[in-house]
Formats: sequence, C-alpha cells, structure tokens
Amino acid sequence: MNTVNYLEILRLAAPETIVTVTVLIVLGADVTVMRGKSIAARFNVGALLSILGCIFAALLAFTRHTEANLFNGLMVVDPSSDFVKVAILALTVFTILISTSARFTDHVGEYLSLILLGTIGLMFLVSTEDLLMVFIALEFASLALYILTAFNKHNEKSAEAALKYFLFGGMSAAFLLFGFSLLYGISGSTNLREIAVGIAGKGFDPLLLVALVTTIIGFGFKVAAVPFHLWAPDAYEGAPTPSAAFIGSGSKVASFYVLAKIFTLGFVGAEGSAVWHGYLSGWTPVFAIVAALSMVLGNLTAIVQSSVKRLLAYSAIAHAGYMLLGVLSNTPASASAMMFYVITYALTTIGAFGVVMVVEEATGGDAIKNFAGLSRRAPGLSLCLLIFLLSLGGIPPLAGFIGKFFLFSAAVSAGANLGLLWLVILAIAMSAVSFYYYLRVLKAAYVEDAPGEAPAIKVPLLTFLALVLLALLVILFGCVPGLLTQFL
Repeated sequence: MNTVNYLEILRLAAPETIVTVTVLIVLGADVTVMRGKSIAARFNVGALLSILGCIFAALLAFTRHTEANLFNGLMVVDPSSDFVKVAILALTVFTILISTSARFTDHVGEYLSLILLGTIGLMFLVSTEDLLMVFIALEFASLALYILTAFNKHNEKSAEAALKYFLFGGMSAAFLLFGFSLLYGISGSTNLREIAVGIAGKGFDPLLLVALVTTIIGFGFKVAAVPFHLWAPDAYEGAPTPSAAFIGSGSKVASFYVLAKIFTLGFVGAEGSAVWHGYLSGWTPVFAIVAALSMVLGNLTAIVQSSVKRLLAYSAIAHAGYMLLGVLSNTPASASAMMFYVITYALTTIGAFGVVMVVEEATGGDAIKNFAGLSRRAPGLSLCLLIFLLSLGGIPPLAGFIGKFFLFSAAVSAGANLGLLWLVILAIAMSAVSFYYYLRVLKAAYVEDAPGEAPAIKVPLLTFLALVLLALLVILFGCVPGLLTQFL
C-alpha cells in the first residue's frame, strides 16, 4: 500500500500554498489593522501584500527545476506548467496594480482575495493531466470570476452580467462534465494519457463522438469562441473593469493551455484533418470551423460597437479564433506559438482595460466618444493606448505582430501541402478588418477634440506605472521575442 507523503505534496504545490496564505493575510489585515481606514489606504496595503505574495510564488515556480507526477497525473509539475504559472501570477500582479485606483467597492479585502483565489484555481488547472482535477480547478476559478463580475453594486449591469456569466458557465460545466464522464466510461480512466490508450483503435463510435463534441462545447464557453460566446460582451461591459481585465487575460492563458493539453494528449488518434479538400472526421475540423466563425463574427461585430469594453470583448472573441489555430495545427511549434500569442495578448488586454478604466472614471463612460482628445488631456495614457491597440491589430514591431507571425507560420507548416492555408488567409483578412475598429478609438483619442473645456485627466501613479510597464513589455517581446520563446 502506497503511503501519502503530505510534505511532498506541499513542496510541489508550494506556489499555490504561498498564494493561499497570502489570501488569509490580506483578509486578516483588512479586517484588523486597516479597519476604519480610507478605501485608498486599504487598497494600497492590500495590493502590496497581494503583490508580494504573488512575486514570492512566481520566483519559487520560476527558479525550481522539478519534474513530478503525483497520483497518476492528478498533479503534474514540470518546467512548462511552472512557466505558465509565472505568467498567470504576473497577470494577477498587473490586474491588482490597475485595481488600486478603482473605487467601485468598499469590500477591499474580499475583492483582492477573490482575485487571488481565482489565480489559485488557474494555477492548479495548468498543473494536472487528470479530467477530475481539470473540472474542479476550472470551476473553482470560475466561481471567483462570477463573483468578481458582480462586485460593482452601484451598477445594475454588473449584476446582470454576472448572472448571464454564471448561467452560461453552469451550462458549459454540465457539457464538460458529461463529456468527461463519457471519456471515463470509454477508457476506464480519467488520466489523459491513459484515455488516449483506451480510445486508440476504436474509431469514431457514437460515445466517443458525443464526448468529443460536448468537451469542445464546454471549453468553447470558457474561451468565448463562437457560437458559445454570448456571455462575453455583457460580462466585459458590466463587470468592474479590473475584473474584466482578469477574465480576459489570466483565465484565457490557463484555459488555452489546458485545452491544448486535453486534445493533444487525450485525443491522440482522433485528430482527423482540417486541410483544404482533405477533411477527415475528428476534433481538428471542428476547431477549424469554430476558429473561422470566431474570427469572422468577432471582428465584424466589433466594427459596430460604441462601447470600448464591448469592442474589446468582440475583439477577444476574434483573438480566440486566432489562438485556436495553434491548437488545431497540433504540432510542438504551433503549441509554442499559441502560448506566446496568448501570453502577449493577455498583457496587452490588461493594458487596454487599464486605460479604459482611467478614462471611464474621469469621464463617466467607456464609449468611444469619451476618448475624444485623450492625447491632449493625458499624453502618456494615450501613448499607452496607441501601443496596446496597434499590438492587438498586429502592427510591427509590437508583440501582437510577432505573435501572429509565429502562429500563422506554424499553422501553414502544419497542414500537408499547405492545407491549412485557407484558414490562415481568413485570419490575415480578418486581422485587416480589425484595424478599422481599433483605429476608430485611436482617431477619437488623437484627431477629435475634447468636449468644451475638458480638464486634463490625472492618472493614478500605480496605475500609470503598471500601464507603462505593460507597454514596454509589449514592445520588448515584439522586438526580442526570444526572451519569452526560450521558456516555451
């Protein structure tokens, strides 16, 4: 009988343990020594404690060089998952930094704790090769995100957005659990590698087909891909802006990482083919259709949006289509390119939402017209916005351009006889369409005049430092992508 070494488990889960302890410290400090202080002071102290905990956990994950597999894949520690954890923790730090100037809640300790609890769920999500742990970690993180979406009690849209997010999330969880239970029934295991062995040579029997489709539907909701995207625009618009930034960044990184892991490890032999005039039944042609629909609908619908937060939501749907190229290409090069793209996209998204939050608090809205004259009211802020939106559009030498270059190149190389070229051409065409709506925002910021005698916009120091650092990282990873790709 194998004995369970709990000290070994704690050692391997040390980064998650550190963040868990940080949650308790932040909550304790907020209800004791910071009780009765101003919201600004409570946010600053809570943010400092949260950031220190995240940095400590990230340093531990980054510097250790450990490979371990506990309980038949229930917890897997390797350099790849550790680096993704570092990326998630970095995104959490930036989310907390841009949150410090927000004044949408008096419950500072609870808000920061929920961000950290969501981070813990995402960290466990990337550290497993077992379906049961995938489901538990995914729902643990999702519960925190639902509450974060509803955290602005002064805005009715926040409660409405959270309800829609929760209902769609519950539906996706049902599909996911049903698919996972069928996979267990077919293979007799919840371990991804054992599932691949269990379904090998069985062909596409009806149960496997249903399991495949329901799993894709479940993850389609999580990554906001068409036609499972309906919750995203309302959630992005109604949620407090820092919460929307976290939903669009950290959860995206973890979800795509585990999505790629599930299908490339667990559905080996059921890939099929999505090459032009060479379709074979499997999960790659399904992802190809979902990716094409996401790119087309996301970009075309973003054109008619007047709210910048909804515009960024539909942009996120389109970018989910681009990211799916890395999954369906199903090569080590495409997986690496996808993670580079997802991480740099997440950094850019937090930056864009940070700018929106400052403008929203200064002008009372997030409509494109609220950005009029931003270059004269806040030159540094408008420059950051320029960098973020041009990177999302894929303009060189920014990270968004090199990410798309890596991703599209890997997709073209993956299909036999350039069979995936049709999807890459569509992606490039839709990227060109995206320039239009990004330039609409930049036109308002740089060409249009501010209304009346609009005063200069004061940008909170911590928020501005976070935005400048994010802009520098977007430029740096675009000019020197090797700084990131060496770890992928």
